[in-house]
Amino acid sequence: MATLEEGQHIHAAEQDIGRGRWLFAGVIILIVVMLGVFAFVSHQEDVKDSLVTFVIVGFLAQIIDGALGMAYGVSSTTFLLSTGVSPAAASASVHTAEVFTTLVSGLSHLRLGNVDRQILRRLVIPGVIGGVLGAYILSALPGDSLKPFISFYLLLMGVRILWKALKKTEAFKTSVSYLFPLGIVGGFFDAVGGGGWGPIVTTTLVANGNNPRFTIGSVNMSEFFVTLSEALTFLLTVELMDYGNVILGLIIGGVLAAPMAAYVCRKLSPRTLMVIVGLLIIGLSIRTIILAL
Repeated sequence: MATLEEGQHIHAAEQDIGRGRWLFAGVIILIVVMLGVFAFVSHQEDVKDSLVTFVIVGFLAQIIDGALGMAYGVSSTTFLLSTGVSPAAASASVHTAEVFTTLVSGLSHLRLGNVDRQILRRLVIPGVIGGVLGAYILSALPGDSLKPFISFYLLLMGVRILWKALKKTEAFKTSVSYLFPLGIVGGFFDAVGGGGWGPIVTTTLVANGNNPRFTIGSVNMSEFFVTLSEALTFLLTVELMDYGNVILGLIIGGVLAAPMAAYVCRKLSPRTLMVIVGLLIIGLSIRTIILAL
């Protein structure tokens, strides 16, 4: 006859199996939805007129970002480039929408005490410098010639996300070195690639031994200032009137997804989501590179 302890173990195992089934079902649903959105986007005759498309794209990107703490810009930009939007317009649209999402996210982290003010101060200025420089360079160069290079960068970001999902967790060692050059590089590639501040800066700081909680909070808070500077630069250098539906759709989708992101993060394995996002970005980027060449 089974003891009380054995019965508890059996019950716990049954709960794990049940959660595993829900996780598997959630992953399948997420994959189907993403593929459906991509198929829908690919058949739009004029992508700039499809508000519903970008509400869905913004919604999915915010769900991903809420679950992973990164990849909103990378996911959104990859979708936009796949539809034929120029790199400058894609990055400008994404960062204009991100001004709203990063403000809410940053203030939330600040209110919860997740922000290290020293890291914040040391990241904001170089991040703004790198972001403005990247936005200006991107807007001054021809979009079609840049598209394969930006897609190649996004391909590398997808590989990085996939690698991070599969690698083993290592012990942390405290380190806050090289914040100024890291901020410049993160801001520059965030503007040029339409995303990358979180994957570059957060990943590097955590890998160097910083407390994940304060790293994520500080990087999210500083991202608002970096994104705002990039959006203002794009506003002065890129014609965005034709992309109103893109920006509005991303904002609406992101706002609608915000309350659900925490639920998804709680129910679905972040590692599983990272694998899916990495593979999705890799596949879409390869497709864009092939079409561009």
